[in-house]
Amino acid sequence: MKLVVLLGDGMADLPLAALQGKTPLQAAKKPNIDRLARLGRSGLAQTVPEGFPPGSDVANLSVMGYAPSKHYTGRAPLEAAAMGVALAPDDIAFRCNFVTVEDGIMKDYSAGHITTEEGGELIEAVQPLMPERRLYAGVSYRNLLVLKAGAKAVCTPPHDISDQPVAEHLPSGPDSKQLIKLMEAARPILARHSVNKKRIAAGKHPANAIWLWGQGPAPVMPTFAEKYGLKGAMISAVDLLKGIGRYAGLEVIDVAGATGNIDTNYEGKVQATLEALKSCDFVYLHIEAPDEAGHEGNIELKVRAIELFDEKVVGPVVEGLEKSGEDWRVLVLPDHATPISIKTHSRDPVPFAIMGTGIEQDEVERFDEDAAKRGAYGLVEATKLVGMMRG
Repeated sequence: MKLVVLLGDGMADLPLAALQGKTPLQAAKKPNIDRLARLGRSGLAQTVPEGFPPGSDVANLSVMGYAPSKHYTGRAPLEAAAMGVALAPDDIAFRCNFVTVEDGIMKDYSAGHITTEEGGELIEAVQPLMPERRLYAGVSYRNLLVLKAGAKAVCTPPHDISDQPVAEHLPSGPDSKQLIKLMEAARPILARHSVNKKRIAAGKHPANAIWLWGQGPAPVMPTFAEKYGLKGAMISAVDLLKGIGRYAGLEVIDVAGATGNIDTNYEGKVQATLEALKSCDFVYLHIEAPDEAGHEGNIELKVRAIELFDEKVVGPVVEGLEKSGEDWRVLVLPDHATPISIKTHSRDPVPFAIMGTGIEQDEVERFDEDAAKRGAYGLVEATKLVGMMRG
């Protein structure tokens, strides 16, 4: 049995007046995802347990079957694994975003989706400010800082405070002074850097501040093979998912042109998925674009991102499985909701559908937040989904 998870990050949402009371999932033209729901079984999954932040880290760990209460230590240590940064027992990893702050307001949590090349130049410029220079350039606005202290601080994700005063959300707690000091020290260097001068001249948001959050030590977790007896692969553009894959012992497959945005290399990801299934039992294919559109509050872009996920990922993957001659099952879902109205994540249960060999149909005809409520699976904990796929 070949098992595939097709995850559209942040696809779920709330009804929007601009869409005549529909959600983006309801408004989008997505015949392939709807076919999965129509020919399979649907339900709602609680991907974020009570007491945990509604982030992609917690949600994707849950979907893969890893209970956050046992294995979650923070977002940044997962990304460290993807970047090949080894953490000692007393190391604390932090996510280090480039952001745009204007007049004390969080204008842009991604600094206008700054390019990886530009970000690399800026990291090199501020690296000497950091203890032991353990600041690592990542993809676009997503970077990593490793410290020997700092865990005893409460840090807020920048995408949770879009258009809000940053002074009200700076790190707090016993270790917060060091973090704030580093954030403030970077600002004058970033302000005068040629990368930002060029971005401003081009009408783009400058990366004029860093924002530290998502901290934690290295987690301890069993491999996916130890949990399920399955050989698997992870395909994603973002370090968070790659890091989860590495800790889970999955083969992490890098796809050229995978960006984490709407311009990602969909065809390359599909090809890599079908190729991996020749030697693997399980593939987790993650698409980031709907979530990014939700954080931007861009309704049209989110609908388009869902439609591209349907057309360029779900349709071709299912077609390839149907032609393979193998028994197979596909699980399609978002990891969490990213409502346009709040521009950040929520804990709302998300719709899911499983279709494939031996799966009995229920009465659901479409894939969306309301239709899934009528699904035969009902409301389930996301940590059970892989087991449900296996039957």
